[in-house]
Amino acid sequence: MARSLSLLERLGGKKEEKPQPMPERSHLSKPEAPKHTPSPSESYTEKQIQQEREAAVEASAFAGRRASTSKSDVMQELKLAVHRRIVDEMTPEEQAVLVRGEEARDQIKNIISVYSNRELAEGAYTLSRGERIQLVDDISNELLGLGPLEPLLQNDSITEIMVNGPRQIFIEQKGKLKLTDVRFYDNAHLMNVIERILTPLGRRVDESSPLVDARLADGSRVNIIIPPLSLVGPAVTIRKFSKKALSIHDLVNFGTLSDDMGKFLDCCVKARLNILVSGGTGSGKTTTLNVLSSFIPETDRIVTIEDAAELRLQQTHVVTLESRPANLEGHGAITIRDLVKNALRMRPDRIIVGEVRAGEALDMLQAMNTGHDGSLTTAHANTPRDVLSRLETMVLMAGMELPVRAVRTQVSSAIDLILQQSRIRDGSRKITYITEVQGMEGDTIILQDLFRYVQDYIDERGKSVGHYESMGLMPNFMDKFQMNGIDLPPSFFQSGRR
Repeated sequence: MARSLSLLERLGGKKEEKPQPMPERSHLSKPEAPKHTPSPSESYTEKQIQQEREAAVEASAFAGRRASTSKSDVMQELKLAVHRRIVDEMTPEEQAVLVRGEEARDQIKNIISVYSNRELAEGAYTLSRGERIQLVDDISNELLGLGPLEPLLQNDSITEIMVNGPRQIFIEQKGKLKLTDVRFYDNAHLMNVIERILTPLGRRVDESSPLVDARLADGSRVNIIIPPLSLVGPAVTIRKFSKKALSIHDLVNFGTLSDDMGKFLDCCVKARLNILVSGGTGSGKTTTLNVLSSFIPETDRIVTIEDAAELRLQQTHVVTLESRPANLEGHGAITIRDLVKNALRMRPDRIIVGEVRAGEALDMLQAMNTGHDGSLTTAHANTPRDVLSRLETMVLMAGMELPVRAVRTQVSSAIDLILQQSRIRDGSRKITYITEVQGMEGDTIILQDLFRYVQDYIDERGKSVGHYESMGLMPNFMDKFQMNGIDLPPSFFQSGRR
């Protein structure tokens, strides 16, 4: 019984000991929403919803806009009315169906449809067939999914969802940001969905800990920050990943890199080179890391380390580790650095760190320098030279007072290859440089570009038109190719080859 009620409370309602009579509903096209006066026996949540609704009407009028009496607002009231009716009138048999959750979605939709028809008949609403179907879908998404976000999550063309409070939701589609007409009813509704994201992970967000990283069941990355840090209300950012594991051929077709660059990276991973993927936020580093990991042989034991597990490796022998924040008392935190140290005792053939941000960079470099070849990781930086400077800074963040030259020596001997990924002005993602780390000359780390992206022009649609080319230089690690039985002809690096 308790479980079924928790499912039904997702729209913000709670079952009363003595159900109150429902207010009479008028036609959907009514010019004004009826004012509802909460009775003392109503739940706190319903009172809060009514207060926020009235405040929104007053704010709209003050701003010179027509008061909120739109069809979407009346539809929202209808959803709440249907929800309250389900809570008040459902039978034990229907409760048993609701407890089954997603596996009984079709049956739950049928139950919702019955109660929706009752409410429509008694309230004298007039909805089209399409609107009735949408009403049932919306309520089922509230009970079983993430409410208003569910249609956006199901749309494969959407790559990012940005919730800036309950009334403003942006998406990224084909590299461009767009404002949607999707809304939450109020802050309480949005916080309810946030709790639904965090509960399965054992994480929390509240005033004492107002920001958190999480993930969805499909691996999509989630960042949440709430008041008092966010002044617009709870803010949720969801970075979606393709439901289908992308291959190097997909990236070539997307224009992220050339076919020659793809073949070269395949050889580099199989030759057990240590590779660092560098780029800005949203440039596609994690996607590229996933594709690179697909080149790792099936026989290798792989250990992945992340803040929120989002890498999806196709190999059989994979151990996934995830960091853990501190508990309510401030104890029990397990950092990326702790996991990197532990991974060294797990007999890994390959270590993949989702992203290095701080002191774990030192442990990662030491692992690369002590026999754990073929490791992969990512870092935020704008150029290959910048990422080396960032690595130096992150190593110093480990608290070790090391001379700068010693740090640079560690970096130059650990990293073999840098992939610089960028998000171009038109929204496309491209690997702009593949750069070899050749070693030290004096106090300077020597870099050599092997491939690069050259932008020729911007066309009339605002698209970047360019080409990839080889710099005509042979990398110094060709001996590692030979040791691993990989044959790459010298003509592959011919100058100007596209």
